[in-house]
Amino acid sequence: MRRTVPTPTRKPSRPKGQGQWAMGHREPLNKNEQSKKDDNPLNVRQRIEGVYAHRGFDSIDPADLRGRFRWWGLYTQRKPGIAGGKTGILEEEELDDKYFMMRVRMDGGQLNLAQLRTIAGISKEFGRDTADVTDRENVQYHWIRVEDVPEIWRRLEAVGLDTQEACGDCPRVILGSPVAGVSTEEVIDATPQIQEIYDRFIGDRSLSNLPRKFKSTIGWLPDSPYETNDISLIGAHHPELGPGFDLYVGGGLSTNPMFAPRLGVWVSQDDIVDVWVNVVRIFRDWGYRRLRTRARLKFLVKDWGPEKFREVLESDAYLGRKLPDLEQPPVPEKLLDHIGVHKQNDGNYYIGVAPVVGRVSGTILDQLADIAEKYGSDRVRATPLQKLLLLDIPEDKVRDAVADLRAIGLEAEPSNWRRATMACTGIQFCKLAIVDTKDRARDLVEELEKRVPELDVPISIHVNGCPNACARTQTADIGLKGQLVTNEDGEQVEGFQVHLGGGHASAASLGRKSRGLKVASADLGDYVERLTRRYLVARSEGETFAQWVHRADDAELQ
Repeated sequence: MRRTVPTPTRKPSRPKGQGQWAMGHREPLNKNEQSKKDDNPLNVRQRIEGVYAHRGFDSIDPADLRGRFRWWGLYTQRKPGIAGGKTGILEEEELDDKYFMMRVRMDGGQLNLAQLRTIAGISKEFGRDTADVTDRENVQYHWIRVEDVPEIWRRLEAVGLDTQEACGDCPRVILGSPVAGVSTEEVIDATPQIQEIYDRFIGDRSLSNLPRKFKSTIGWLPDSPYETNDISLIGAHHPELGPGFDLYVGGGLSTNPMFAPRLGVWVSQDDIVDVWVNVVRIFRDWGYRRLRTRARLKFLVKDWGPEKFREVLESDAYLGRKLPDLEQPPVPEKLLDHIGVHKQNDGNYYIGVAPVVGRVSGTILDQLADIAEKYGSDRVRATPLQKLLLLDIPEDKVRDAVADLRAIGLEAEPSNWRRATMACTGIQFCKLAIVDTKDRARDLVEELEKRVPELDVPISIHVNGCPNACARTQTADIGLKGQLVTNEDGEQVEGFQVHLGGGHASAASLGRKSRGLKVASADLGDYVERLTRRYLVARSEGETFAQWVHRADDAELQ
């Protein structure tokens, strides 16, 4: 008689650890985690100053070059002449040029004249006159040599600026309202809390190894993209406790876009710093480190939900106290861009100007400093929309100041196209990019100003060189994500996948992708003109572009 051999009982497989420190999963799970374990990235400054600046680019350890340098605001830039089709094929060392992009931290977007002149001088002397105003309230240089980095740091730090943790898996620059302290609509100026966070925690080694980057915005007014940051504190009135802040946690875009949910709590001004640092600590302890693609805070918040995240935040391990409940406050109509002339709370005026897609230069920034000095201002601000503000202008000097700003290419009365177009760095310098962005966006603005000068409302266009959404592709009226497309002749050319109808505040939306909608870069002018004219004809009274997009048929969006 044949014996039946029993089938072995399989033990259920254990779920794979996600690299959460709080769960005891501290072993490095990818090369980035290994690099951070091998040496705290902040230590690389000593090697830059003591070794690499003397021995040159070829002496740099690859783990420092493509990893730890970021904690001091440095990325290698793209080698000239490498086509977009090579971006995902070549190894990093094949894409690396021997020059660096450098970001200058400007928390809250605030600069005084000494700082502005220093930034301008560094650009002209060390960066081939490059200076881009980013949508993170930074200034970004290119063409920086490692030999010059110590002297650049010396000059920046002499005026109270630096590049520490401007990049990397750490708390990056903190966005603040560019009109904090001067707006007639502001109730609480959170600048002291932003400064306290910077003073206490930027460079704190207990927070310098996070699973991924950590982005913050803190301010009373709706003038930064609060739904798309890791933490956002935006002004709100509590019916009993008065003015404070509404707390959002876990936003981010890139290839898995998510809006941050509210935690439903009221945060007093005095609690801002404690709440901020404990959200960072939760991310450090509980964030997913196994896969870089799931390491942003938004994935943890999605899995936990806002209720559990609040519970952990208020627990004894972190904040150690309950925060007051806060019902949903009124949602702002739109994000403020502060372009034009506006009265300050002291009777003076600020002037918001629009560089074309954030591209300026050291020369222009020096000229801006001259204009500020001429009219008695010592304060300039950058905005999260790649714009600049000149503060403290007396009423009788406003008109002349506007004219002087226009003369250097900074327009306080821009067309709606120039006002609402942004672009990331693109293929000119970025190793991740597939297409040109800055020059194409600038040319597109000029085209559209001629083709559709009658546009009477801003239509935002955000141009991005790759899927990473540094220019917030998914929250624009027209978001353009760079990729190669096939033209009518069957050739692979630079082009874009199109996202339509995105927005913030009351129009919060991640945009609509119409099936198969891709546009060659060369055809962008025709496409945007055609789409805009359809909107202008079909819109109902008061209907925004985004509202029209979401009710339009696919055929109307082609």
